Amino acid sequence: MAAGKIMPRFDMKEGRLVKGMHFLDIRDAGNPVEHALFSRNDGADELAVPGIAATLGNRTTKLEWGTQVTSVTDIPLTVGCGIGTPADTEAVLGAGPDKISTNSAAAKNPGLVREAASAFGSQRITVAVDAQRTRARESGCESAVSGGNVTAARHAVARALQCEELGAGVPLPTSMDGDGTLKGNDIFFTRAVVGEMNIPMVASVGAGTLEDFGKAAKGATRAS
Repeated sequence: MAAGKIMPRFDMKEGRLVKGMHFLDIRDAGNPVEHALFSRNDGADELAVPGIAATLGNRTTKLEWGTQVTSVTDIPLTVGCGIGTPADTEAVLGAGPDKISTNSAAAKNPGLVREAASAFGSQRITVAVDAQRTRARESGCESAVSGGNVTAARHAVARALQCEELGAGVPLPTSMDGDGTLKGNDIFFTRAVVGEMNIPMVASVGAGTLEDFGKAAKGATRAS
């Protein structure tokens, strides 16, 4: 099994780190700069701040904390939420973050992914794919947007594969069922996505123990 990377994910609301469970019961969890610095000093390889719904506030807020985080860390930072145009992408990347993440905007306008990848490089474009278990889809996973509040009317595996075809460098599939539980990553969802992808992916949310990281990494490894 190839060595993986550890990427703490911070959800943000109005410039503050927040945490919830299943995308609900959102509560304040601290200062993002302090947590970013702690994660960096504790050995994190990268940081991801995809945000929740459109709650990162206006562009100025995003640029301010994006610059603050990159000023105290020297590891790659992915910033998302509310990035819906090439101008948004250019502004956020220009403020210091290494990559951008999009979800709702990419679902509404898939061409945005291709345009951003062409302009800034695939390796700088991440597409978040939020999903919830359902029996209504063959894959068992229904994709969602707007912080999990709106069904995207497409199964999550197909949406992740479309993002790859459009030029995204990394998919960030997130199981709403595993979010905040600390009971381990949703291996079923992870394997369903990785089985179709030809690019690296992130096994996101749910880990609560060191053993969970190992299981997630194994679940995200393609069979030879």
